[in-house]
Amino acid sequence: MSDLPVLVKDLALILIMAGIVTLVFKKLKQPLVLGYIMAGFLVSPHMPYTMSVIDQQDIHIWADIGVMFTLFSLGLDFSFKKILKMGAAPVIATMTIVFCMMTLGILVGHSFGWNSMNCVFLGGMLAMSSTTIIYKAFDDMGLRQQQFAGLVMSVLILEDILAIVMMVMLAAIAGGGAAGGGEMLQSILRIGFFLILWFVVGIFLIPYFLRSVRKLVNNETLLIVALGLCCFMAVVSTAVGFSSAFGAFVMGSILAETIEAEKIIRLVEPVKNLFGAIFFVSVGMLVDPQVIVSYALPILALVLTIVLGQAIFGSLGFLISGQSLKSAMRCGFSMAQIGEFSFIIASMGLAMGVVSDFIYPVVVTVSVITTFLTPYMIRAAVPAYDVLETHLPKSWVRRLNHLTGHTASASKGEKNLWKQLLIQMTVNTVIYSILSAAATATMLTFFLPFIKRLIPSPWAEVLCGLATVSLISPFLRAIIMKKNHSEEFKQLWTQERFNRLPLIFTIMVRIVIAVAFIFYIFNRLTQFSSALLISVGVVMVVIMILSRRLKHRSITLERMFILNLRSRDIEAQVHGRRRPLYEGRLLDRNIHIADFEVPYDSLWSGKTLKQLALRSRFGVHVSSILRANHRLNIPEGDNVLFPGDRLQVIGDDEQLAVFGRALVEETYEDDNELEKREMKLRRMVISGANKFVGKTLEQSGIRHIYNCMVVGLEEGLESLSQVSPDYCFQKGDVLWVVGEEDDLNRLME
Repeated sequence: MSDLPVLVKDLALILIMAGIVTLVFKKLKQPLVLGYIMAGFLVSPHMPYTMSVIDQQDIHIWADIGVMFTLFSLGLDFSFKKILKMGAAPVIATMTIVFCMMTLGILVGHSFGWNSMNCVFLGGMLAMSSTTIIYKAFDDMGLRQQQFAGLVMSVLILEDILAIVMMVMLAAIAGGGAAGGGEMLQSILRIGFFLILWFVVGIFLIPYFLRSVRKLVNNETLLIVALGLCCFMAVVSTAVGFSSAFGAFVMGSILAETIEAEKIIRLVEPVKNLFGAIFFVSVGMLVDPQVIVSYALPILALVLTIVLGQAIFGSLGFLISGQSLKSAMRCGFSMAQIGEFSFIIASMGLAMGVVSDFIYPVVVTVSVITTFLTPYMIRAAVPAYDVLETHLPKSWVRRLNHLTGHTASASKGEKNLWKQLLIQMTVNTVIYSILSAAATATMLTFFLPFIKRLIPSPWAEVLCGLATVSLISPFLRAIIMKKNHSEEFKQLWTQERFNRLPLIFTIMVRIVIAVAFIFYIFNRLTQFSSALLISVGVVMVVIMILSRRLKHRSITLERMFILNLRSRDIEAQVHGRRRPLYEGRLLDRNIHIADFEVPYDSLWSGKTLKQLALRSRFGVHVSSILRANHRLNIPEGDNVLFPGDRLQVIGDDEQLAVFGRALVEETYEDDNELEKREMKLRRMVISGANKFVGKTLEQSGIRHIYNCMVVGLEEGLESLSQVSPDYCFQKGDVLWVVGEEDDLNRLME
């Protein structure tokens, strides 16, 4: 019988020791991360009284995989849309805390005579608080539902994102050996370019792919597909000069916008836990007691730096972002520790050979000490505030607390139309320029050598140029035409004649950008004069602007991207976890949507909507019936209600209160095209040429033929009246109609 491989023996030792130690830490109500680190120390060569790992190199490879899957899971919990909705307050707090803590870390490192690279990496480690440890502390202390805990978690999410960028920046600094301004700017632009490119292309392709194979995918295949995409993105990220962890995070954030995100999170969780445990065990294996004793003074100094630095600068960051003094101190005191990303940054520096060996055990020891101090720091925040409030002048405390109102008023400043329009145009131009540049680089790198083998020069170059321009033409047209018909553009154009010349200038600038792309492509491929190439570019741009086919193609691509980006939100609306977007407009007209659940013993069960006569009895409209994963919009009168159904009902407060005794639900097969089931609200004006003039609501067929529902007849700006089946439509009637988009489009035609 052959011997068991060394790797299997090492894994057995690691997992058994990790299991035993984490059970002990679970009993002691301590974070499992510390248990893994302790297990790593026990199986390391530094612990002579226990068995140790034989081949540490293999374990480090598995640990690298653990980092990759950990960041992949972090990306699955992350949403760019949530970050954008947070506003400026968490961003201000995060940037303040990270900058101050990095500066403190660098200064402390220099005070001990460490080299510049050690100091820079140390600053990055000290700037990152531990999401896992803080979340666990809030959970154990029953603070998760408090307002300040939500503020802390928002900042931690941003810190995690900043940590990803910081890892790329530190790797660039370490590779270049210097942190010059030009290199830093180049690295930032490179990160931004690939981040936008990957996110836009990923959101366009991956949700479409998953939607196409939804009927074929079960839990097993979805797990394999998700991990395969993670590893693929890690390979791509490494190929362009970033870390595999960065690529894994990007893929996780892309998958986070798909309908399958929650299922992927559940499936990937065991894989992440396994490899994550191996990573943290490998962290513990590098802890050398002799190093800890030798560097006891720096360890103590770093602990004090984190505790006092976060207490002061963390509180300051939240205070500047608009929180009251008490809330800011509770937030700042909660973040006085370092954790997972500090280990990842340290291991990256160690792997690249740019930081000293002693940094790793020092940082791990500091993390362990600050983790144990975390609950005490959280409890100390309120007493510290009481002491501060007692000793500070009342006017100071009042001014510090009034920073909240100042920040809030600043954030609610009047919206400048020019500012909105220019921001939208800039974002649009940057995104489409990145897509155009990426497509151009791909064609010149791969398609040109291929076509040269088939067609002789110069025809191969000309054909490649035309193909490239054709490929990027929807993007170039979007650069020029997007936002030219927006509300902001129209208002500025009509409000003031002096606005027209600057508005025309914005169009001309975007035309120049589009012409520059065409000029660059043909200038690279041909030997024609610059004047001729510019003329060709202008002609092509004019053709793009006038082409209706290209306009349709550009709009279709953008709508598909928006649909993919919103698919998870639509899925939440379809399954009743989120209200439809049009509810806000109904609230302006004294009616709203409410969810009702019919009891299982309700007499309504088994009866049709027609038999129940809900509209005549209660004055309400049933807009949707939800049965498990199936949604039925605008149900007919012969639709039967079943026990367990959930109803979305439209009415005013009094009507809904009377109706509130009914609800129904039952299991249906998954709706594989739920993106198409989104309900929308439209305003419909009956004109003189309209075919509904002179017809009653029942004769019009709005419900039976078009599968739409008339919510009410507009009477003034703030009220809607019900439309009875025998109401005869007249010229000038303004109706509010609910239905699916395709049905509404048919109705409006």
